[in-house]
Parts: sequence; C-alpha cells; structure tokens
Amino acid sequence: MKKVINAGIGGKSFAMEEDAYSALKRYLDAFRSQSKLGLQSKEVMEDLEERIAELFSEGVTPYKDVVNIVMVEKVISQLGMPDGEPYTGGGADPVSEILSGNRPTRKFYRNPCNKAIAGVCSGLALYLNVDILLVRIIFVVALFMGSAGFWIYIILWIAAPLAQTPAQKCELFGLPVTAENLRKFSSNK
Repeated sequence: MKKVINAGIGGKSFAMEEDAYSALKRYLDAFRSQSKLGLQSKEVMEDLEERIAELFSEGVTPYKDVVNIVMVEKVISQLGMPDGEPYTGGGADPVSEILSGNRPTRKFYRNPCNKAIAGVCSGLALYLNVDILLVRIIFVVALFMGSAGFWIYIILWIAAPLAQTPAQKCELFGLPVTAENLRKFSSNK
C-alpha cells in the first residue's frame, strides 16, 4: 500500500502518492532555485503550477483518480527546466551532457533580422557558422560565373522558411528553446 497525500497545485486539489509528491516537490524546488528571475519568480512559479495542474487534470480520470510517479515523471520531462535542459533529479554535469551530444540543433531558416534581399545568405551563414560576408561574396561570384548562383539563391529562397516565431529564431541561432531565449526574440519581431 502506498500513502496518498492531498496536494494543492495551481489552485486545484489532487490526491498524490507520497513518492510522486516528493518527486514533484524536488522538481519545483530545483526549478525555483534555477530560474533566477528575481521579482518575476513568483508569477513564473504560479504559471508553472497552473500548467502542471492542467497536465494532471488531463491524466486523472474517474477510474484513475490518484497522481502517481509515472504521471509526475511524464510532466517533468515535458516541462523541463528554465535553462532548457531536461530535469535529471540529481543534477547531472552539464559539460558531460554537451559532450554526449545533448545540444540544441541548429536549423536552416531565412534570417529576417539581417537580410539584404530575402535573408537566405544570412540564414545560411548562421547555419554553417561562417561570416555572412563570405556567403554573400560566394553568391555574387557564382552569379557572375554563370546563372547557377541566381538559381541556387531562388531555390533556397523558396525552400527555406522565414524564421518568424521566437522558437524558430532560437533554432536559427542554435539556442535551446527556453522561456528565457523565447523572451529575447519575442520583442524583436
């Protein structure tokens, strides 16, 4: 038999198994200590608890009315941490995670922030991690050597989407899609 605790999360009451409650409490404490938002920390934590309550409400049915550890782990893995890293519970070494390949992937979009015509050269430069001037010179030289540069540019213009949303801009720059990074790009529309 497992001990069941009544817990208030996001203004709603849930019956939770004791191990699920302690795992959620550890997660919320780690999130709070890592968020470093100062005065906004209270609002962020309230929003986080409301989102957790929504996810728990989706998982609780009349036949399964107790939140268990599986549901908590699912919600924690879905929400992650404020820095975009997955929550490990014990605090894994971030250097070893980067070396193991757990980095955000960079995707190719046209860059609306630094475009001359359509943002193809700027987006390609960010994707390849080279200087934008070099990419522009290559396209101009290819244009004068024949029409290949023109057609390649047109094809990339049609094929590559414009990075419009903050999440797409994070992917364009190779940043993890976190609340902090989304906030950086939300004001730069």
